[in-house]
Amino acid sequence: MTTIIWFIIIFGTIVIVHEFGHYFFAKRAGIRVREFSIGMGPKLFGTRKNGTAYTLRALPLGGYVRMAGWQDEDSTIQPGAQVSLITNADGLVERINTSDKLMLEGGIPVQVSGSDLIKKLIITGYVNGDESEEVTYHVDHDATIIESDGTEIEIAPEDVQFQSVSIWRRMLVNFAGPMNNFLLAIVAFFALALAMGTPSTSNQIGSVQTGSPAAAAGIRANDHIVAVNGTATATFADLQTQIGKHKNSTMTVKVDRSGKTKTLRVTPQSGMIGITSATSHGLLNAVKYGFTEPWSIAVQIFDALKSLFTGGFSLNKLAGPVGIYKMTSQAAQGGLYNIIWFLASLSLNLGIMNLLPIPMLDGGKLVLNILELIRRKPLPAEKEGMVTLVGAALVFALMIAVTINDILRIF
Repeated sequence: MTTIIWFIIIFGTIVIVHEFGHYFFAKRAGIRVREFSIGMGPKLFGTRKNGTAYTLRALPLGGYVRMAGWQDEDSTIQPGAQVSLITNADGLVERINTSDKLMLEGGIPVQVSGSDLIKKLIITGYVNGDESEEVTYHVDHDATIIESDGTEIEIAPEDVQFQSVSIWRRMLVNFAGPMNNFLLAIVAFFALALAMGTPSTSNQIGSVQTGSPAAAAGIRANDHIVAVNGTATATFADLQTQIGKHKNSTMTVKVDRSGKTKTLRVTPQSGMIGITSATSHGLLNAVKYGFTEPWSIAVQIFDALKSLFTGGFSLNKLAGPVGIYKMTSQAAQGGLYNIIWFLASLSLNLGIMNLLPIPMLDGGKLVLNILELIRRKPLPAEKEGMVTLVGAALVFALMIAVTINDILRIF
């Protein structure tokens, strides 16, 4: 149960932070954000504020942002649909109810014969089933439509759609999700370093485990191990490398203790002697770690991506939700430090993966934006839709394959 809770918290935090990036910059650009959802699936709760519906949904895995005119957002009402309309003092429709889960007091029952909620902002139809006269209603620019599940969102007129703003603002909106993931990683690593310090790169020993080979040999906290079997060890990484070469054989270590040198003999157990590195503290150290650790992890991620193509493609090099769940379990066993470190690393990973030039992902959308800049006109909607559909199919197929592989690896 603990792992499930941490999985929801970690995955949910990363995705919500990602979507908030799209949300924030879309709002700033003048794009109508119709809904911001936490979770997926059936709606549990909803409220509206400043033109946006905020919903909580049943599946606690991530969330999403619905922008006017983005992807497959549609504001048409199918002919033959039964709706209920509420008009304002000017006679303009201000609420459109398409749901049978909600009744609007004073609503006008209309059987829709046609509608245009994007350009003309009109609804035509027959009132009270009287097909002898077709009535046309003009719709307010900021009218709302109640969907089948009861979610009330604003309509999407052409002037507030995603495509209505400049190409540079659209690119910023597309990039904002991954950017927020990078910022989350930086802030999380900074907080870790500020609260708990960071592993020092020097050869200084931070602590010695009781009953360990190091303790038996007489090694103490704050000692500097300057050499192992005559090989200089200037950093803790050098020290780990040399100890690893003598997994179970006795070795000599030269220790600098308060300016005095001692030579001790120690026998590792499975390549370990029971020591940890010293830690560094302070604001400047935390700021440095907030940037250097994400950069180090990013380099590893790019190396892993490169190996997918140069070292032979393998599903074992990828992880889906099942693999992430297993890693969450391992992180949870290591305590809060490991959980936050894992959250930051996963956020960085998600940000980078979302920037891959694959249709449907943010990187794919940015590629389309660049093509638009080169062509000086957008790709035709039909072609863009086809490219996105193919990309979505490929991503979905890969996700299924990775998930199946993750399950097989566990069992």
